[in-house]
Amino acid sequence: MVVAVATALLALPPAMAQDKPRVGLVMKSLSNEFFKNMADTAQAYRAKRGDFELKAVGMKDETDVDSQVVAVESMTIQKMNIIVLAPADSRAMVAPAAKALKAGIMVINIDVALDEAAKKKAGLDLAFIGPDNREGAKLAGDALGKVLKPGDKVVIIEGNPGADNGRQRKAGFMDSVKQYQLNLVASRSAMWGTDEANQVFTNILTAHPDIKGVMAANDSMAVGIVKAIDAAGKSGKIKVVGFDNIPAVRPLIKSGKMLATVDQFGAEMAANAIDLGLKARKSGVPLKGWVKTPVALVTAADLK
Repeated sequence: MVVAVATALLALPPAMAQDKPRVGLVMKSLSNEFFKNMADTAQAYRAKRGDFELKAVGMKDETDVDSQVVAVESMTIQKMNIIVLAPADSRAMVAPAAKALKAGIMVINIDVALDEAAKKKAGLDLAFIGPDNREGAKLAGDALGKVLKPGDKVVIIEGNPGADNGRQRKAGFMDSVKQYQLNLVASRSAMWGTDEANQVFTNILTAHPDIKGVMAANDSMAVGIVKAIDAAGKSGKIKVVGFDNIPAVRPLIKSGKMLATVDQFGAEMAANAIDLGLKARKSGVPLKGWVKTPVALVTAADLK
């Protein structure tokens, strides 16, 4: 079942809304603060502009790809003018995106890039609005590498290996592992989840109690890792870096329980995509290529 944002459909009375473009925003898990913030910012942007309708939906959890497929197909049936999609799986979401395009709906890919090979096979040429995840992950990995010594044991807790950003973030972390000659003892997926990361890292820490650093592919997982470190009585002794700069990790960074995170300015990503989509719809010039959004390292010094 698709989980909708509480104020998901902000439709005006029919007489007022007839000429307004209808925009669908399909996100990943709304249990992740990153996507809650994205939804809230998109809703605020709709209220500020007042010239489009918005329906925003998300999944119950990161593995519920079927619900995301249903959401896009439902919006296609509802004849949305624009669908902004943050895919949970880079391959699985190509088919519903293709159906929407075939129905004459503009589809804008944000946050996680759809798989290039699958797009080519389906004949899709979509714009991607989002960050360089590999570059961002290397910023976090470099921050870790600079405070550790060559040979120190580190772990990578991966996101969803079926999602492009999961693969790119692992690759960025691996770039840092190689550059700083760190000893990678484990690389496991926790599928973006806090509880999953807590369990996965607890098991790894039991097997490797002398770990010096951890790279988490998102901040939700970083929170679970910090809890595992605290439970093991190693608070502050293992350096943790994450990705997303969600509010929950800022006190952890300030207190020294985390070293750093990466801000990809995700709250504004959907609103920016909607803006570009509305402009493209008005001009008749389709969006194409990669509209790269910024990334920045966030440390305690940035949170003072």
